[in-house]
Amino acid sequence: MSGLAVAFGDSNLNEIDSIMQKIAHRGPYVSGTYENGRIIMAQNYLEADGTTADGSNVPVRSSSNPDLAICYDGQIGNWPELARRYGIPDGAYKEERLLLALYEKHGREMLRHLSDAIFAFVIYDGKDLFAARDLLGIKTLFYGRKDDTLYLASELKAILAVTDEVYEFPNGHYMDQSGQFTRFVELPQSPPKPWNYDVKKMTVDIREIIECSFRNRIDFSVPTGGLLSGGMDSSVINYLGSKAYKEKYGQAARLKTFALGVGESSDILSARIMAEQIDSEHHEFLVDLEQILDVLPEVIYYLESFDPSLVRSAASNYLISRYARHQGIQILLSGEGGDEIFCGYKYLEHCPTDELFAKQMECIGFLHNNASLRLDRMNMCNSVRVVAPLISGELLQYAMAIPPQYKQKPEGSGKVEKWIFRKAYEKLLPESIVWRGKQEFSQGSGSAGVLPAHFEKQFSDQELTEAEDRYPIIRSKEELYYFKVFTGHFGTDHAVATVGQWISL
Repeated sequence: MSGLAVAFGDSNLNEIDSIMQKIAHRGPYVSGTYENGRIIMAQNYLEADGTTADGSNVPVRSSSNPDLAICYDGQIGNWPELARRYGIPDGAYKEERLLLALYEKHGREMLRHLSDAIFAFVIYDGKDLFAARDLLGIKTLFYGRKDDTLYLASELKAILAVTDEVYEFPNGHYMDQSGQFTRFVELPQSPPKPWNYDVKKMTVDIREIIECSFRNRIDFSVPTGGLLSGGMDSSVINYLGSKAYKEKYGQAARLKTFALGVGESSDILSARIMAEQIDSEHHEFLVDLEQILDVLPEVIYYLESFDPSLVRSAASNYLISRYARHQGIQILLSGEGGDEIFCGYKYLEHCPTDELFAKQMECIGFLHNNASLRLDRMNMCNSVRVVAPLISGELLQYAMAIPPQYKQKPEGSGKVEKWIFRKAYEKLLPESIVWRGKQEFSQGSGSAGVLPAHFEKQFSDQELTEAEDRYPIIRSKEELYYFKVFTGHFGTDHAVATVGQWISL
């Protein structure tokens, strides 16, 4: 996780410095700038990004071609396999070196090799510019224009430092130096070809894929902890984290886990059960409404969104990430991605079985400008790297082929969401965790209960009606407050169009 900025055209170092100051939190450990003709490239990194303290080689350049350089943010899950194939040694900037090798070998076709990666990058070879963003849009990227200059950067606020003409870089696309976009990958319109669906085999396969994804992404080389809400997703990841941590440091070693709640919330109670089960060094951070309200302006500034469900959960995530950072943590393990991959959202319970795949793809399609922002921004603003092993290309491909009745399993008058995922771990986790009903992070932590009620009292019905007439995008008094904060930071023009809204409040 890092920050990048690129200007192609008629720019200068002062402009790039202004951009990078806006995203300094993304990489306070080391940074650097590279100029080559009409392009200026800048990059910063966290210590947890696998870098060196020497910024002279930042952005990273090819050892065989001095004109070939890359700005990059992301994580390549299948790096070990690709590194063996292309002879890339381990060490600092290993993923950047791999990407440059792929570009030298395959050009734009390099993207075919990144199906198990999240990324946003810009490559320049002395002549051509090539920028791309991953299929799901987990890594954020924006672009803007001023006169004849093209700007690219990790966050909205960075582009706004030099121009008001700002846009989201579309996920699953690449851009050439003319500014033209080309889609290189998209979500399927129909399920993969059916195969032999044996429940026992599926549960074994799921565990093996997730275990492999975890070990390819985590090595505990820097202080690492886990976000533990007590829900199914975070419990699985922290179970794996604790097991791997004890394998590396001995059975007496205890992984640090972190939970947040508005008082004694359901998340806090469930996280305690799970922490005891895995023998973690568990930390609880209990907050009240005033503490959440105090950080909302800062949360919205870093989040770059006014969507209520996202802001609520982001506020909780921001507070616990900041708390973990104060405890010395540099990497946080997250269970993000499980709901999208295994159909965990409660609203999907009412979806007919034959429509579930399409609804799942629609849900995944919300990630690029909604849920993925929380994953990236609320940790990066605290200079913490977050790793989410459930966001895996291999796991997504496998799960898409699982029949819908195993994801949302009919039971009584309702359905059990993520049934096959729960089944895979039912013998490894406490029963109260495995079969706990789905709650969004903001609901489990308690913020979903207190914030809407608070803002209902802050505006009159007339004020809401007038705001809705002027900005139809506003749907509630709570959203009106967030919208006012957002536009105070970023204006009401192009910036508003970059915000993705969840299907419900």
